[in-house]
Amino acid sequence: MTAILKVNRLTKSFGGLTAVSNVSMEIKKGELVGLIGPNGAGKTTVFNLLTGIYAPDSGSISLINDDNEITLQGMKPYKICKSGVARTFQNIRLFRELTVLDNVRIAMHKNVNYGLFPGMFHLKSYSLEEKKLFDQCVELLKIFELDHKMNELAKNLPYGEQRHLEIIRALATDPVLLLLDEPAAGMNPAETAQLTETIGWIRKNFNLTILLIEHDMSLVMKICERIYVLDYGMVIASGTPSEINANKRVIEAYLGEDVEDA
Repeated sequence: MTAILKVNRLTKSFGGLTAVSNVSMEIKKGELVGLIGPNGAGKTTVFNLLTGIYAPDSGSISLINDDNEITLQGMKPYKICKSGVARTFQNIRLFRELTVLDNVRIAMHKNVNYGLFPGMFHLKSYSLEEKKLFDQCVELLKIFELDHKMNELAKNLPYGEQRHLEIIRALATDPVLLLLDEPAAGMNPAETAQLTETIGWIRKNFNLTILLIEHDMSLVMKICERIYVLDYGMVIASGTPSEINANKRVIEAYLGEDVEDA
């Protein structure tokens, strides 16, 4: 498999604190990779660097899409999204006062083909494109069984459905790389089990590469093929779930003890 994301010696500091230090990763097309670590390890900062919310102090980020290598560092978030990278957030960031349908429609709008004047005067090209957009939005909502709630405000959905809507909104941008930041946060065991199946299904049916931050180790160990482990902003281990599960340095980082003496 060819690489779709290359991260080389990525570093980011805030004042005197180095949040991410010389992080390097390579993710191959079609993989489902986990990014784990204790609280404050720098995981979400890495996501913010990958999506242009933060600019790195040093290092490089490359996305390989359709054999074109795109340099992501220094790009605006909306341009990174157009390049094929979508994400969800640890704290749900839906447009709470808009409907379920409009949350998805806004995400999909980057792909419309009509210009300013057709949009202003509702010309035929506008009407046809908006009908196509509506149908695509409804199709996505049907997949997640949310089509019957398309006219409800996003804020009125149950927590688990809000999580699903955020994933749907990310998928609506037609990404090649999907970044999921703690998608199981706040979910009960039954919801987490359903989400685990959903993530695997999404990856297969949308032909996606997925990078996942998650604290629920049962979810990570079940669906991830490879895992990177951060501690104090540095990659301390990488490998398969079984390799990570047996790694003494990872155990020490999570348990806060010297495993050699344990």
